[in-house]
Amino acid sequence: MRCAPLSCLHSTDIGDRPSSSATTTAHTSGSLAVAVRADAADCRHSPEQIAGRLQRAYPDDMRKQLSAETIYVGLYVLPRGTLRSALLAALRQAHKARRPRARGTDRRGQIPNMTPIAERPAEVATRTVPGHWEGDLIKGARNGSAVGTLVERTTRLVLLAKMDGTDATSARAGFTKKLRHVPALLRKTLTYDRGNERAQHAQLAQRLAIQIFFADPYSPWQRGTNENTNGLLRQYLPKGTDLLGYTQPELNAIAHRLNTRPRKCLNVATPLEVSAHLRLHSPVALGT
Repeated sequence: MRCAPLSCLHSTDIGDRPSSSATTTAHTSGSLAVAVRADAADCRHSPEQIAGRLQRAYPDDMRKQLSAETIYVGLYVLPRGTLRSALLAALRQAHKARRPRARGTDRRGQIPNMTPIAERPAEVATRTVPGHWEGDLIKGARNGSAVGTLVERTTRLVLLAKMDGTDATSARAGFTKKLRHVPALLRKTLTYDRGNERAQHAQLAQRLAIQIFFADPYSPWQRGTNENTNGLLRQYLPKGTDLLGYTQPELNAIAHRLNTRPRKCLNVATPLEVSAHLRLHSPVALGT
């Protein structure tokens, strides 16, 4: 899967506008342009992620740093044309103009034997121990297809599960097939919303020996990690797409892109980097 051409971004593209002397020095640097192109060419990194990675790579050299706002402004002040369209299309939300991010919503369903999130172990909220997941479905065209999304709360590691349908049986089968490859010590809990597709949660819990908890109605912030990840995934699985057309290997490739994408909440590290760090320094927590 090829990424949109953010590699078109040169230092001269980032705006001829008033700015601080440090920023001016930064975006006139040829080495900065090379760094930006190298970081973004095939990964669809956001301006904020690019800026964070530059700061992390060159903490003591302002000439090689660039603020996210500078990159955003540079993109949106470009004249209309192929270059501007290509660059904006590579942004996560791909809006033609900057606007506030819309808040997600949750769905209610009549599901038997739910265990509420209030009974979830306290360690889940701390994010200090890996193995606690959030799960959801993202829907395709006319809600006729779906892909299962799973996010580990500590590392933000993403797994995508192919679904054969949008019903509870398909959801249970898809999540079971994907999570059974996760070591038992790394699948402690799973937090769902209350969509009807989760109705077979008891069978899933029994098959995987995992505890399943349900967020409160209309409380997407209780599963904020999953909600945010679903937003990132829409860059690769756009609304209106027939998701049945994606194979599991293709979904794995998309998950890999997210798992190698720098995240602000991880101090601009990637989920794979955090996972590797935990395996090296916290073998007990990871069960190794």
